[in-house]
Amino acid sequence: MISQTSIEALKNYIDIVDIISNYIPLKKAGSNFKGLCPFHSEKTPSFVVSPSKQIFHCFGCGVGGDAVKFVMEYEKLSYPEAIEKIASMVNFTLTYENSSKKLNSNLLNTINEFFKKNLYQNEFALTYLTNRGLSKASIEKFELGFAPSSKAQLNYLKSNFFNLTDAIELGIISQGDNGLYARFIDRITFPIYTHTNKLVGFGGRTISGHSAKYINSPQTKLFNKSNLLYGYNIAKEAIFKTKKIIITEGYLDVIMLHQAGFNNAVATLGTALTKEHLPLISKSEAFVILAYDGDKAGINAAFKAAKLLSTNKIEGGVVIFKDGLDPADMIKENKIDELNKMFSHPKNLIEFVIDSIALNFDLNNANQKEKALIEVKNYLNSLGEIIAESFINYVASIFKIDPKLIKLKKNVTYTLKSNLTKEDFAELNLIKTYIEIKEFKDLIESYSNQGIFKHYKDLFELAKTDDKNNPIIAKILLDEAIKVYNKAELIKQLQILLIPIYQEQLFQIKQDSSIDFRKKAKIIRELQEKIKQLKSI
Repeated sequence: MISQTSIEALKNYIDIVDIISNYIPLKKAGSNFKGLCPFHSEKTPSFVVSPSKQIFHCFGCGVGGDAVKFVMEYEKLSYPEAIEKIASMVNFTLTYENSSKKLNSNLLNTINEFFKKNLYQNEFALTYLTNRGLSKASIEKFELGFAPSSKAQLNYLKSNFFNLTDAIELGIISQGDNGLYARFIDRITFPIYTHTNKLVGFGGRTISGHSAKYINSPQTKLFNKSNLLYGYNIAKEAIFKTKKIIITEGYLDVIMLHQAGFNNAVATLGTALTKEHLPLISKSEAFVILAYDGDKAGINAAFKAAKLLSTNKIEGGVVIFKDGLDPADMIKENKIDELNKMFSHPKNLIEFVIDSIALNFDLNNANQKEKALIEVKNYLNSLGEIIAESFINYVASIFKIDPKLIKLKKNVTYTLKSNLTKEDFAELNLIKTYIEIKEFKDLIESYSNQGIFKHYKDLFELAKTDDKNNPIIAKILLDEAIKVYNKAELIKQLQILLIPIYQEQLFQIKQDSSIDFRKKAKIIRELQEKIKQLKSI
């Protein structure tokens, strides 16, 4: 793990203009730089980079953030990957926590060769793979192997003088009560690579009747099954070319799909699809096809995966295999044409989620139907306004109700008008000042509930989060028409905004005959004191 101190040091070291200039041409425009946005098609530059604030913002599509966010978006990288990419660009040395000793990761490649050699010496293992329909070419393409007895593996490591501590830390062997033992014993081995083609661990399938049919390498410094996809290193070229990715549940499914020509197939590593998988899936901007088993576990996994993908704006569909079959079985039975049709017409992710929610309730029962509709609406609200609206009629057809009954939340948007009024600028200037000048925060906050924000109260609440990667905040910061007040200007503006508000309240309270005299007198004194204090700031 990269140390936080090192990350902060890198951020302080880099200049956002230099980083972004490596990707797109930028031209000086006043105190900022401008260029054509790389995230949407445009002819007139609306992409602005601020060297003073170290942020970027596109006034066309709304994307914005710091240098790390730009590299993440442009190269489809995770946060740590973007940090490492930027560090390599500027020749900055990162430090890592718990990294005092470098592991001999080449040990994984060596043990993989050992496993591969053992496969061809084990007739039972080879026969198992052949009976499952795998060709010799597929076995070699995916580098399948066989892990022999624990004793044989330990002898191999010792005879080749490998550091056994490294072998433990890489998940090849483990320390038990009775000493060292191999983690993979009498199993077909499936080497697992990162998207950059680095071997980091193994999957293992028992052929000796062990209760754990499949196991994976344990969590190590190199291996994290929650962000890896089996076969991605082999499938990535086809994924980028076809703009489609098939995600299955099993290693053999992947291998058999590739054998049948579906070279864009990958699999999760015995775990559900997680948010950590999303950066890898999003790299290619591919349409995702979830190819899951039709049993209860498979359908539940498909529901969770479909919900995860759709709420993160990833397009795709679901294919459920029924009658106990899976992709590997269908290919073995030569049902390739049928498979092709299934993958060509998957169930839309969002429709699948809606259907799944509806199936969990009795829609003939009014109370159950109401609960189901609430759950569906909550889900739709997480998708974005335009996407959610497009599925209202579908929901209405499933629930057999009038579409008008499906009322969704409207997303709050902030569109700065081209002809902003003085009142607009007064509020926006205050918000920008609040973000930029720390010593003014308490003063502005102390008056924020007094009515100074008539049009942009929600935007001020957003500004209080101090998230400069938020595109709305970035837009405010980079708009040169919106100014930052100095102390005298701020006080004057607060007086201009607040004194009329207090005077109006004073007038209203004096005219109100329903209030008790003593209470009215107290309120009048308080308002008069507020006006006096404001004038004397």
